[in-house]
Amino acid sequence: MFRSILPGSKRPFSSLSEREILALAISSEEDDARIYRSYAEHLKAQFPQSAKVFEDMAEVEHAHRNMLIGMHQDRFGETIPLIRREHVSGFYERKPDWLVKNLPLEKIRAQAEEMEQQAIRFYDEAVKHVTDASTRKLLGDLAEAERGHEDIAGMLDGKHLPDDAKSEEEETAKRQFILTYVQPGLAGLMDGSVSTLAPIFAAAFATQDTWQTFLIGLSASVGAGISMGFTEAAHDDGKLSGRGSPLKRGLASGIMTAIGGLGHTLPYLISHFWTATAVAAVIVFMELWAIAFIQNRYMETPFLRAVFQVVLGGSLVLAAGILIGNG
Repeated sequence: MFRSILPGSKRPFSSLSEREILALAISSEEDDARIYRSYAEHLKAQFPQSAKVFEDMAEVEHAHRNMLIGMHQDRFGETIPLIRREHVSGFYERKPDWLVKNLPLEKIRAQAEEMEQQAIRFYDEAVKHVTDASTRKLLGDLAEAERGHEDIAGMLDGKHLPDDAKSEEEETAKRQFILTYVQPGLAGLMDGSVSTLAPIFAAAFATQDTWQTFLIGLSASVGAGISMGFTEAAHDDGKLSGRGSPLKRGLASGIMTAIGGLGHTLPYLISHFWTATAVAAVIVFMELWAIAFIQNRYMETPFLRAVFQVVLGGSLVLAAGILIGNG
């Protein structure tokens, strides 16, 4: 007999009838098919070959749903009870579609693999609670089908994602990551690290007061981070340039700007002036070399050129701040 689901309550899986288990399987397959289609829609513009993989996976889930509906019609009739994942305690949940927009390609693929593993566990558990032979066979077959999805994904990869297409999509993903995160983050780190050198060290040597120097560095770093973040987000919405979400770029730029300045500000929490200054100078050296490394690693700037531009330039700014502070 069908057991009603009280509003706002969750049922233990062990309490579900065979009819309810079939209904839950139907709604789960429907949800997964929609999720795979949303993945395909999200990826279609930048990764058309991967989008085709998810379109085909959606068709597989749709076929499973039709098989389950056929079994329900044979055993229980046309009316399928409304029971979904969120009605069952301890049952796995799916992330809302809108969160997909914030996931890179590799994480979407990893999430799809996790979905298949969850479906396998569901069907394995469902078989234990069903006595009807034909239903047990169907659920067992679906469990095996879900286990085979990894192979299906491999075959779909071979069909839709030959090596040249995979390389092209990986290059596109790398380029998007650089445009959205690395480039604005690097600009922020450079601005925060270099532009705050002169005022912080000028204040340090002019006052030789570590607390006052810390406050000046903190205000300069946070202010620069807010300014850089808003500037990056406001000047380009990313639609024409293809640089991605202005919010993501603004956060990357603003946070890295603040970090760049705070790196050589925090040592001035040390009360001894020369100790704080020595630690700050070491951190400045590390910051400048880190920027040169990032430029070489992600922006393909020749290492010697990056060193010349960043380390030499930063050293000159540092020297200017010390000279001004001693003036």
